[in-house]
Amino acid sequence: MLGLMQDWPLLCHKIIEHAAKYHGTQEVVTRSVEGPIHRTNYAEIHARSLKVSQSLERDGIKLGDRIATIAWNTWRHLEVWYGIMGIGAICHTVNPRLFPEQIAWIVNHAQDRIVITDLTFVPVLEKIASQLPSVERYVVLTDKAHMPQTTLKNAVAYEDWIAASDGKFEWKTFDENTAAAMCYTSGTTGDPKGVLYSHRSNVLHALMANSKDALGTSASDTMLPVVPLFHANSWGIAFSAPSMGTKLVMPGPKLDGASVYELLSTEKVTHTAGVPTVWLMLLQYMAANNVKLPDLQMVICGGSAMPRSMIQAFLDMGSQVRHAWGMTEMSPLGTLATLKPPFTERTGEERLDILQTQGYPPFGVEMKITDDAGKELPWDGKTFGRLKVSGPAIAKAYFRVDANILDDAGFFDTGDVSTMDEHGYMRITDRSKDVIKSGGEWISSIDLENLAVGHPAVAEAAVIGVHHPKWDERPLLIVQLKQGQSATREDILKFMDGKIAKWWMPDDVAFVDGIPHTATGKILKTALRDQFKDYTFPTAAA
Repeated sequence: MLGLMQDWPLLCHKIIEHAAKYHGTQEVVTRSVEGPIHRTNYAEIHARSLKVSQSLERDGIKLGDRIATIAWNTWRHLEVWYGIMGIGAICHTVNPRLFPEQIAWIVNHAQDRIVITDLTFVPVLEKIASQLPSVERYVVLTDKAHMPQTTLKNAVAYEDWIAASDGKFEWKTFDENTAAAMCYTSGTTGDPKGVLYSHRSNVLHALMANSKDALGTSASDTMLPVVPLFHANSWGIAFSAPSMGTKLVMPGPKLDGASVYELLSTEKVTHTAGVPTVWLMLLQYMAANNVKLPDLQMVICGGSAMPRSMIQAFLDMGSQVRHAWGMTEMSPLGTLATLKPPFTERTGEERLDILQTQGYPPFGVEMKITDDAGKELPWDGKTFGRLKVSGPAIAKAYFRVDANILDDAGFFDTGDVSTMDEHGYMRITDRSKDVIKSGGEWISSIDLENLAVGHPAVAEAAVIGVHHPKWDERPLLIVQLKQGQSATREDILKFMDGKIAKWWMPDDVAFVDGIPHTATGKILKTALRDQFKDYTFPTAAA
């Protein structure tokens, strides 16, 4: 017997329809690419999204066609998202921080028909446009006054493009499993892989994100997503915030400490989300200028591990801190480090111990850890294993890749090595390709990095395994010092001494001017391994 409920498909454009109808006057504020602060609201976003859909149909775009966006977090980019998805086309967000040849590879693999881009990226696209045969037209997210002279094919200013449509348009209804959006993995190992989200998965993910123990914003809150719309669905914020009627503040292209602080302060932002590198710049700016953020209630941090010292800095400001973990393949939320009983009353170092974990999953994500043979391992907080996940917003395959990515039980191997404790808290100890195997035992490079960053002179730290004739591998700590600060190898190792097991201690410290990162802000360890491929430990002995 089936239930007697209405057949109401979970479609992404229903979210902006809801926001326009019930939260129509709620503001969406943007630092525009052109410079000025721009203010609009959900009713206007909805109306202009309909014009985007109408304009796409006029250009011959149909169900399943891919439309690339290469753009910052702005109101126009948000309009484009909903306009593309509203006609059953696929919004393909491209990370502009990739190398031009990587962008070309991704656009060609996706077979994008239209590229919608910000002014910032017009020069990059002009250089690779001849390599993009599937692209029929370029839409530049600006108005006629700011539209540059360009060689891009059939280029048009966004405002002129949608002005040719009257907005008298109805969005389509189709199966909720229809593809809605696509995002490619960063491709640190091999070619990037396309993750193809459905309308259903995006809506369910938004509901997951809206829980109090996840992103947890309401209609009375203000969210500033520092995390870009092109970075794993902006952690779902482009869907979750409008679904709740949350005021959005979009930072545009300026993510330096001063610019982020200005928006957080002037717009009285209560919730914000981004990667550690941005929060480091924000905290440095605030310390240098002796300023505060009394309205900021919640800082969500993901992308890479949040150093313990950074968590403490935000707590000292009076803000809550929520460590998050996820993947492009997971839409991306996987876990959030919210305090639950019996940890809500913990203080000091014990509280930090929990907040520094990656947390536990919301409903909709199932997890397990296994050994290399697939045998499940105990949740004791100590045993390392391969982290595997399952759920309705988790990929089961990659776009145009003929390969099975799930185990026999339908779980996806994340490529992370982690522990799980009896309360369900997960702690990433490494990527499986980064874990250091010394004398048959595993050493967590992430734990060593987080500890080293706690030294007052250290700006950033990375740990890689280097060949050792006796122990197979030993950890090399690579350090970038803060500007104007100094420290020696002995200073760093003395600071770490006693805080970790003796055999975990790095065998040496190398100082560098800068640590390379991926396009999504993660430490690029492949480049570090290449840089130090000829390194030998001074104390190494067979």
